[in-house]
Amino acid sequence: MRWWKAVGLAGAAGVVATGVVVVRAERRRRAYTPDQVREQLHVRFAQATAAEQAAETAAPAAEETRGIRARLRRLFRRPRR
Repeated sequence: MRWWKAVGLAGAAGVVATGVVVVRAERRRRAYTPDQVREQLHVRFAQATAAEQAAETAAPAAEETRGIRARLRRLFRRPRR
């Protein structure tokens, strides 16, 4: 078997495997009722706002105790993904 045939077969196998993963995820997603999805979104939103408020209240206290080096590091750091 030539190498380009093996690469073609590997690519086709990758496409099929990706399709299987997508179909499984779609099945899992559709298994939830709209009320369950809405409830989960409300929980995630509450967690995100609580974490944001905690970070806002903790940030000023931490800034007062840190020096210029920490402030510069925070200013030039890369955003998290």
